[in-house]
Amino acid sequence: MRVLALDIGEVRCGIAVSDPAERVATPVTVLPTQEVLALARSFRAVLDEWEPELLLCGLPYTLSGEEGPQAKRIRAAAAAIAKGCDLPFELTDERLSSKEAKRVLREGGLNEKQMRGKIDMVAASLFLQAWLDERASA
Repeated sequence: MRVLALDIGEVRCGIAVSDPAERVATPVTVLPTQEVLALARSFRAVLDEWEPELLLCGLPYTLSGEEGPQAKRIRAAAAAIAKGCDLPFELTDERLSSKEAKRVLREGGLNEKQMRGKIDMVAASLFLQAWLDERASA
């Protein structure tokens, strides 16, 4: 089953995808969140190219494990996107995924300017990979 992960921010939405065997997560692209919410042509193109069977949306938790202040907005956005795509969705902990994405990109030699626009899709691939690994070990 191919899974499409969405890191839904206020401005940008990072997108990552799994392979059909659910072993590897790969960053795909970053789109304006409004385009994803509106199911615009750009987002439809991603859906058509990858043909996911499930959407996995990152849910922000605090370090203490409680849902963060943006969680209500993310829940509503995830449900709306999934309904518009006619796909089931799940939510997963995205805690610290953006911070980890910055670290990975920095280790790859990118500076702050070069990282802009890449962080969100790398963050989506990180929480997707953690989700895939958890399922594989269950």
